[in-house]
Amino acid sequence: MQVQNTMAHTEKLVQRNDIRNVAIIAHVDHGKTTLVDGLLKQSHIFRENQHMGELIMDSNDQERERGITILAKNTAIIYRSIKINIIDTPGHADFGGEVERVLNMADGCILLIDAVEGPMPQTRFVLQKALELNLQPIVVINKIDRRDARIDQVLEWTQDLFLELATTYAHLNFPVLYAVGRDGVAMYHPDDERINLEPLFETIVNTIPAPVVDTGAPFQLLVAALDYDDYKGKYAIGRIVRGRVTPNTFVAHINRDGVTSRQKINLVMTYKGLQRIEVPEALAGDIVALTGIAGANIGETIADVDYPEALPTIAITEPTLKMTFGVNTSPFAGREGKYPTSRQLRSRLYRELETNVSLRVVDSNSPDEFIVSGRGELHLSVLIESMRREGYEFQVSRPEVITHEDENGKIVEPIEHLVIDTRDSYIGVLTETLASRKAQLINMTNDGSGNVRLEYHIPTRGLIGFRNIFLTLTQGNGAMSSLLVSYEPWLGKIGTTRMGALIASETGVAVTYGLSNAQQRGDTFIEPGTPVYEGMIVGLNARPMDMAVNVCKEKQKTNVRSSTSDIAVRLTPPIIMSLEQSLDFINNDELVEVTPQNIRLRKRLLTQHERSRARSNE
Repeated sequence: MQVQNTMAHTEKLVQRNDIRNVAIIAHVDHGKTTLVDGLLKQSHIFRENQHMGELIMDSNDQERERGITILAKNTAIIYRSIKINIIDTPGHADFGGEVERVLNMADGCILLIDAVEGPMPQTRFVLQKALELNLQPIVVINKIDRRDARIDQVLEWTQDLFLELATTYAHLNFPVLYAVGRDGVAMYHPDDERINLEPLFETIVNTIPAPVVDTGAPFQLLVAALDYDDYKGKYAIGRIVRGRVTPNTFVAHINRDGVTSRQKINLVMTYKGLQRIEVPEALAGDIVALTGIAGANIGETIADVDYPEALPTIAITEPTLKMTFGVNTSPFAGREGKYPTSRQLRSRLYRELETNVSLRVVDSNSPDEFIVSGRGELHLSVLIESMRREGYEFQVSRPEVITHEDENGKIVEPIEHLVIDTRDSYIGVLTETLASRKAQLINMTNDGSGNVRLEYHIPTRGLIGFRNIFLTLTQGNGAMSSLLVSYEPWLGKIGTTRMGALIASETGVAVTYGLSNAQQRGDTFIEPGTPVYEGMIVGLNARPMDMAVNVCKEKQKTNVRSSTSDIAVRLTPPIIMSLEQSLDFINNDELVEVTPQNIRLRKRLLTQHERSRARSNE
């Protein structure tokens, strides 16, 4: 990539005291989005009679349903005539790429830490990324009103984490505040009167450095996010690194390959609350959304047309899991989806790459299958669910781990740091289960009240399917999170603990009599009246081998009357699995069929004859 030098311009740096750019970072469920709610409401961005509800920034349907932030978003508030640009980021490790791509827009960060859980794996990840970019941190210990809050202990752990990750002395000089985000209060000391978020507003203004920029230099912006609407087209969102920009001006668009094209900016927009507002000019230090550059992608540069200098692209951590997306080949293909063809599926997957920076898509040897790689099961399942809701119909395979070769030619696999918080009565069953998944216990702490924290190093493939087993083993009394830490030599085969599947032997409609016979063999996944096809998985066998069952079999009619013939057959309620549970459940010879109306499990080879022949060839 050729980068030109602008010799004619003399650098004149100025400090923009009218603006602050801050990112809110934390582990999942530590209260980032709730705190942003409080900041928005107390900055009087909304009218007095305007009811905005809760989790204002989580506007996506899946975000509201799952209760997590998936996409990083921008907003802005005004405090004492100073504009504070706020970037709300996801806390889940699977969406770490969202954090990586937006942190370069900020000059400082608010690190939220739960007063009970303390620093968690993703806390370490986001803080490390922030300190690498030399962002000024503000630590907020949140949820101090919880009954089992341990504020002093959490502060000590936080200081230890900073000592471990800091690269300069300045990183250790950070203010600490205490907050109850849900109530919209922050304090300098836990015992202070709980009034509002004024202490946090003051700390942001006084601690986060104002941007020091050169507004007279040639324009330069790195695209950190994209958005789209039907009226204005694609928005290229980023922070102006230097110079200024006005609407209806020509700029240079420099892609990742260094190819420069001349483009025209139609509109320049900045943020105010939840809205984008058009402005006649934006200066270096502003976070803006530009329209008119249809070919813009994340990590590319928009620069002055006369001085097209490229900025360094955003480095994103590589994915760890892959799965195969393919055209639906079941007998029910094409019945329920609007977009069932390989051309439509391929187009949608490659379009996702524009905004989903952690994703990778590769064409496979088959024209009907595509290999999609992501940061984890949740990352990939969110994509599958989004496509399903849009009307796509396809099938996916079991997630597989992505391995690499080291310099000696040996296969290495990703290893994750797993943290489990649960009751001490579950240590035995968890240790036994995780040992079979090649996990190694590296630390265990007990708070003396029956709560325990277990820390493991475990291969990523050992975590596939573990979340559902974990919830069952702990009876819901536990929380787990993990973070990629390294690559280590292949640890050997991990056995499966799943029993065999009950497989439909005929195509038709499931009936009560047939399901009653199937329930004598194991648990069923479908209700009476459900259409089935040969090779579809309809239940879980009580034994290790697969078993074909005829769930369409009806009771034979007879003219012999019986005093008990009219007694209805009572069925055990079926197990209805979510998309994530379905992906965890299947083996390598099985697929999940995804349509807008149904999620079905099936064998790759549908007929009993094909499966028998494949087994004999192994």
